[in-house]
Amino acid sequence: MSGKIEENKMNAVMIIEIMGRPKEHLIQTLEALSKEISEEKGVKIVTKKINEPVLAKDQKDLFTTFAEIEIEVEDPLLLTILMFKYMPSHLEIVEPEKFILTNVGFGDILNEITRRLHRYEELVRVMQIQMQAQAQKVPQLKVIENIKEEKKESKKGKGKFKKK
Repeated sequence: MSGKIEENKMNAVMIIEIMGRPKEHLIQTLEALSKEISEEKGVKIVTKKINEPVLAKDQKDLFTTFAEIEIEVEDPLLLTILMFKYMPSHLEIVEPEKFILTNVGFGDILNEITRRLHRYEELVRVMQIQMQAQAQKVPQLKVIENIKEEKKESKKGKGKFKKK
């Protein structure tokens, strides 16, 4: 944590959690993710700590871990964008303790949130339509499967009886 930061800049700590296997893959994934964050325009990683993976509760081969990444960003809008892009499980603004946000700046943040929410809503609607289409195909597939079974049975039946 630095002492004084520039006017619009903010320092924040993001906690990014992941679960998976193998254990080594989790560390590699968090390393790659932190590298990607550091390459974002207007973002600087101040500190980074990746914890050792531990066995997830009630699991035999599933691991969980997290990274604690302190970043410095140029403005609050960029922090909002990072929040949606990397979906940290926790975000804490470290500095400044108080900051001034203009109506335009706040509007930009709200517009970004709204844009993302609309995109997610659109994805959900597309998925719902696809699920409905698949659900309508299930009865048709059952009918086709029944026809195939009937054909198999009729073929089996033809070989059993011979005409005299």
